[in-house]
Amino acid sequence: MEHLSVMDAPHGRRVVAQERVLVVSDQMAKPDSESKLNELHERLVRSVEALIESDDWKRALEFAVHFRSRSFNNTLLIWAQHAAAFEAGTIAEPTPTYVAGFKQWQALGRSVSAGQHGYMIFAPRTARFATTTPLDASSWRRLAPRERPRPDEAVRSGITGARTAYVWDIAQTSGPPIPEAPRPELLRGEAPAGLWVGLATLVEDEGFSLSMVADAPSLDGANGRTDFSRRHVTVREDMDAAARTKTLAHELAHIRLHGPDHPALTHRGIGEVEAESVALMVAAAHGMDTQGYTIPYVAGWATAVPDADAVAVVQQTGERVRRAAVAILDALPTEQVSAGDPPGLDRRGHTREPVRQAPSSAPRNAVPASARSIA
Repeated sequence: MEHLSVMDAPHGRRVVAQERVLVVSDQMAKPDSESKLNELHERLVRSVEALIESDDWKRALEFAVHFRSRSFNNTLLIWAQHAAAFEAGTIAEPTPTYVAGFKQWQALGRSVSAGQHGYMIFAPRTARFATTTPLDASSWRRLAPRERPRPDEAVRSGITGARTAYVWDIAQTSGPPIPEAPRPELLRGEAPAGLWVGLATLVEDEGFSLSMVADAPSLDGANGRTDFSRRHVTVREDMDAAARTKTLAHELAHIRLHGPDHPALTHRGIGEVEAESVALMVAAAHGMDTQGYTIPYVAGWATAVPDADAVAVVQQTGERVRRAAVAILDALPTEQVSAGDPPGLDRRGHTREPVRQAPSSAPRNAVPASARSIA
């Protein structure tokens, strides 16, 4: 399970990150574990800063598509550490293909090769909570490691903090070959089978109607438009199938991420970056040509948000984009590229996703999420 964000905070301080309460306990980590978390945090910050300076946002999204089951921050960490290993000559492949944990590779009959170092990423630290009144958030209590709940208590798992974990690319392992996942292949300008219909269905499921117009002048030069007041989406008809489909994904992203009063629209650059980024990820997951996708220079929109740290803006935008794209992709009945887990491995079976909130410790007056996200 990768879906967490932990913000910089002193020990024992509760923080809110992306509408989720995480509790960082004083006893959460031993000194050596905390040192590793700090090291990982610094590595992540350096990776994001390099992303801002190099304008590799598009390439980062295309990379993240292939590891979309992991958080945006963890994809950046995997990207940076694999690149470093390749430059050092310890692996032969310039980009990772499939990544998994040590025991997960063993479950697939493969083993990590001698001398190969895993890529350190963030993982959730969880605990069990119990209560007799589940609807009362303040009533949940944390169970000790071997404590059994009382007969009349409900039990849930919750995130209590972060820890470090390690994954290895298949190039760092040896053993019997694993089956190759199917890879969509398309001609330039072609749209994947079923993608337009699938996206149109999702638009309609959101309560929006969809229609086509003849050309760009009909939309004041735009390729598509979403009218929240009329709950209507319009797409140009005089484009090839791939461009029309990409435009529809862009408008669906606006519907999923933005409303008429959404804060992102007060800074139009961010709203357009998010919508175009989601469309790019949806396209890349279907093997579509993304060369024509244009996303503004990272430093421009990341530094233009008032009173916000550029690194935090990039991290938050990346995770919002990833979540929106994954939700769309999961709802589509189409053939897509691998999400980064080796074929045959059900990662959920190894790390079942806990609830998104530690209920026994949910603060009534949480600290605003103003620090940098680290996972």
